[in-house]
Amino acid sequence: MATRSALINVMVRAAEKAAKGLVRDFGEVEHLQVSRKGPADFVSNADLKAEKLLREELQKARPEFGFLMEESGQSKGSDATARWIVDPLDGTTNFLHGLPHWAISIALEKAGEIVAGVVYEPIGDQMFWAEKGQGSFVNHQRLRVSERRRLEDCLLATGIPFKGRGDHAGFLAEAESVMKEVAGIRRFGAASLDLAYVAAGRFDGYWERGLSPWDAAAGALLVTEAGGFVGEIGGGRNPVFGTSILATNSHLQVPVTRLLKGVADKLSLSAKA
Repeated sequence: MATRSALINVMVRAAEKAAKGLVRDFGEVEHLQVSRKGPADFVSNADLKAEKLLREELQKARPEFGFLMEESGQSKGSDATARWIVDPLDGTTNFLHGLPHWAISIALEKAGEIVAGVVYEPIGDQMFWAEKGQGSFVNHQRLRVSERRRLEDCLLATGIPFKGRGDHAGFLAEAESVMKEVAGIRRFGAASLDLAYVAAGRFDGYWERGLSPWDAAAGALLVTEAGGFVGEIGGGRNPVFGTSILATNSHLQVPVTRLLKGVADKLSLSAKA
């Protein structure tokens, strides 16, 4: 059985405490669907309440650390080298529509490197966690990325741009290129869980553009500690703070990169023509 460090226990306790309020609020979303105003404001308040609680819990345990949070932005601590990167509710649209696929994501960055991460999916009570050099786990079970090598056997996940966000034409070109080669593509709507599922071998790979650091920080560490590859689609190695992310097992990094890069090159040539 895996033994969690004091640091991971701090993160786990904070996530579990915030989850109680979110689960309670999630139970109310179905009733709010029928109201004229809709549940958007309610969900926003649930998000803010969870973020406030997470800040309080993490600050109590490590008062010297700073924060980078989805709702309240960045704040520095007395230790300029350490900060928590937090998404209190990843999968807000799922939450809003009563879909039970959303998570709390907490990562710790030290000296520019993600050293610990927790992704908690409360409805299924799945606590994914990893610490640099110590492996990746769900609850107390060790995680390993899949061993699939042939694209035709692989299931990939992605994120689809929506109204007012992202390059719709570019995404459709990427999806068309990928879907011809793989067993399937899934879009579940919570980047942190997509990455956790790659770490668990449930997905063989995942790609997305335009994420924020709090979407990817904890999940990226889960994948690397489970033996996988995480980088940027174009070959960069800073996916948490870059413009894109690609996570795969080690066998699929090259073929999936080639597929996506081929699309990008074609679009670039087309734009210049």
